[in-house]
Amino acid sequence: MTAPDRRHPADAAVAEAAAEAYTRIVAALIRITGDWTLAEDCAQEALAQALSRWPESGVPDNPGGWLMTVARNRALDQLRRASVERRKLRELAVPALTAATGGPAPEEGEDVVDDRLRLIFTCCHPALAMEARVALTLRTICAVPTRDVARAFLVSESAMTRRLTRAKTKIADARIPYRVPRGPALAERLPGVLAVLYLLFTTGYDADGEPAFAAEAIRLARLLAGLVPGEGEPRALLALFLLQNSRRDARRDAAGELVPLDRQDRTRWDRAAIAEATGLLRDLRHTGPYVLQARIAACHATGDADWPAVARLYDRLAALQPNPVVELNRAVAHGYAYGPRAGLAVLAEARTGGALDGYPLALAAEADLTARAGDRARAAGLFREAAARTHSEAERRALLTRADEVA
Repeated sequence: MTAPDRRHPADAAVAEAAAEAYTRIVAALIRITGDWTLAEDCAQEALAQALSRWPESGVPDNPGGWLMTVARNRALDQLRRASVERRKLRELAVPALTAATGGPAPEEGEDVVDDRLRLIFTCCHPALAMEARVALTLRTICAVPTRDVARAFLVSESAMTRRLTRAKTKIADARIPYRVPRGPALAERLPGVLAVLYLLFTTGYDADGEPAFAAEAIRLARLLAGLVPGEGEPRALLALFLLQNSRRDARRDAAGELVPLDRQDRTRWDRAAIAEATGLLRDLRHTGPYVLQARIAACHATGDADWPAVARLYDRLAALQPNPVVELNRAVAHGYAYGPRAGLAVLAEARTGGALDGYPLALAAEADLTARAGDRARAAGLFREAAARTHSEAERRALLTRADEVA
């Protein structure tokens, strides 16, 4: 028998307010104070006070505004007690925090930009290593606890705390500006931001990934697309995430085993997400890499794939963004569009240089193409080799099942 949910209704209100307001509060306080740790601590303390007070006093009419006020007052209190070493920060930040607007006006010539967008671009700055960008995004923007970020990166919580501290210190020491680039600089920096969100999504969508990370990537992609509406690639990235994630519930069977795309129960696909994604793509004339990837995903999500069309899209993607993984997927598409031997020929070209040597997905793709070309014994061996090389237990079992099927 399942125990009843004894949580107070205020707890749910705090969780809902935190989801909407936490990033906004942290971003605003960082803009005003320039102190990441202070901003995060004050936002967390505001949430703790809400959990303590709202069950007795009731949920305020404007929960997010209540949290912002408490966090700002806490920051004021901290800064007014600041040591001599932080006197300059106190002199700059206290007047801004005291102001009715909650912060200073934008500098002359600066567009009024959502603080959350500034925070996204700061966390994703190219001066930071990619792993640090993803970790900082998870911790600061998504409010994922440090212990969960550490688990995702297979390190201890103390090690992740040190990494996050180093990333924040580097932002401060390098004087990385807390702003959104404009004009050509925006076009130059935006792909790096999108790459962080893409890596965040794949970290959650992988066979043994943490689903909450994929959900956070979708939320951030939705936020980014809304904050830069004139840019096509953020909309396309959101569409790609929605299309991929629409199949999450169908990826495993009742026993928890992975189910290949062509064997999935399509009634379990999220049709609302697919409809939203196709709507996002409908008016896009842009032909960037995420647009092409989203259109490929749409080919799979809206019915039986038109493989020649998928192959043509991969041809365009490979010309625009040449890399071994794109070439691997292009080989699979050509194998289904023009026959397995055509796919094997493209795969052989993709292997030039050795970038795909030992890569489990490349071995699995070669195995599938080889089986369809008629050499089932060799295909079984390739599936087993792929199984031996993968780090995912779920993928290993699926590959061994395929080996048994074709043997």
